[in-house]
Amino acid sequence: MENNNHAKYNALVEALREDILMGKIKPGEKIPSENALAEMYSMSRHTVRKAISVLVNEGYLVTRHGQGTYCVDRSSLRSSSGNIGVITTYISEYIFPRVIQGIDSVLSENGYSIILKNTGNNTENEAQCLKDILTKDIEGLIVEPTKSALYSNNLKYYKALDNHRIPYLFIHGYYQQLEDRSYIILDDAKGMHAAVEYLIKLGHRNIVGVFKADDIQGINRHKGYAKALNDAGLPYNPDNIIWFHTEDRETKPAQAIKCMIENRHEMDAIACYNDQIAVSILKQLSDLGVKVPEDISVTGFDDSFLSVSGSVELTTVTHPKEKLGELAAQILLQMLRDDDYLRNPVHEVIVPELVIRGSCIER
Repeated sequence: MENNNHAKYNALVEALREDILMGKIKPGEKIPSENALAEMYSMSRHTVRKAISVLVNEGYLVTRHGQGTYCVDRSSLRSSSGNIGVITTYISEYIFPRVIQGIDSVLSENGYSIILKNTGNNTENEAQCLKDILTKDIEGLIVEPTKSALYSNNLKYYKALDNHRIPYLFIHGYYQQLEDRSYIILDDAKGMHAAVEYLIKLGHRNIVGVFKADDIQGINRHKGYAKALNDAGLPYNPDNIIWFHTEDRETKPAQAIKCMIENRHEMDAIACYNDQIAVSILKQLSDLGVKVPEDISVTGFDDSFLSVSGSVELTTVTHPKEKLGELAAQILLQMLRDDDYLRNPVHEVIVPELVIRGSCIER
């Protein structure tokens, strides 16, 4: 019986906290009486009282003698906290530390601190990050969406941020359902177009493209690839496209290239989704005895440290990492000053440039 009461008690705490965080119970709103909650959740008033006391101690509720229990308005605590949330898909030595460095340089100059989280590009992790962020006293949020090419099951958390008047800004991508929110992105299509156009000018005609299927960057980079072929009057061959997902990113691209080489698939260049993929493909080609660029030219994307760390330096596309982070922080600070930020979204698009190195050769 004690375990059953404990389970009911936890269920009530979680249900009330969830309703507050999601904006279903609004600041200043009176919650149902102890008697009403006891009846709704089939538990004793004593158990209800214990659950309410937990939320009072956590700062979500306040009890007024003789009047009832009310939802606390935490907006004043948030607006003066000096905290900004930052959610990224990864925290690794690839491009993310420099993006975060750019964000932090601007925010710290303006007296703000960062609460940093990462999702591992997993939607359930993103839900947990957003839910946790909603429990914190933060003034705003910079977020890299998880699997941004797919339908998001986490829209309710973004709606909750809107309900609590917590401004948020997307970086690198955005969900189609939230395209009217503020974002700062690279023009991924133009970046890939520049890389493929360069390969075509060098005389390549059988260009394999490797793209990520579950984020908007991959979709847009594929669009740039297709447009470059079309602009040059070259046919689009779906057999020249390798799609991969977050879960198989470390194995599928290189394995697919190996399969193509072994089956004598005609190719003279490979345009890669990013430098990480390009480096893994360079290794695979080397293992197969295929020389870059003598046999096959390869391009990357992001101009990361990986592009110059190997024996073959990659032709790639710039990713102004610090600049993007700095602009993201500046835009969010602007949103914090704009009471009507939801009706005045900022859409900033950075056009990347091609960086020519030694991984491509004229045919």
